[in-house]
Amino acid sequence: MAQIHVLFAGYVGNRTASTVSAVRDGPALVVIDPGMVPDRSAILGPLAELGHEAADVSDVIVSHHHPDHTMNVALFPRARVHDHWAIYEGDRWTSRPAEGYRPTAGIRLLETPGHTPQDITTLVDSDDGVVAFTHLWWSEDGPAEDPFATDPAALRSGRERVLAVADLIVPGHGPLFTPGPATPV
Repeated sequence: MAQIHVLFAGYVGNRTASTVSAVRDGPALVVIDPGMVPDRSAILGPLAELGHEAADVSDVIVSHHHPDHTMNVALFPRARVHDHWAIYEGDRWTSRPAEGYRPTAGIRLLETPGHTPQDITTLVDSDDGVVAFTHLWWSEDGPAEDPFATDPAALRSGRERVLAVADLIVPGHGPLFTPGPATPV
């Protein structure tokens, strides 16, 4: 089973930072949404505490292409980068749909548009159950209605889809949480 680590819990307000996570699945070390943070050490420090350096990261997954989720992708020079329609490695662009794609045996991607048309959710099979890394929620509290959603109906549909399978949620801008009856749909 994969091991998950929230490297940095993001926030929104006068300042914005994304939640940045790491997943160890067998030999793969995956970083999810290495976006805006107060300083690069907010990502690299917790990674080092886990016994890794940037060059150890094999894959980076971005939930969508807003800068607050992509700003620090280049910190990981050896990583393949995954988004909604391709894998990027060196000078190779390999097109593929995200839906159902498995970067590793314990990680799969879902297409979950709503915040943007290109949003994806990363599902990870862990000892704690299925963990969803997603921008369908900014934090545990919502917002109930994403003020920047390009397609609110698709966002609600994606939320329902993720809630049907996720035991834990790592939102775009907040700490990991357990979904419950109060989780906005």
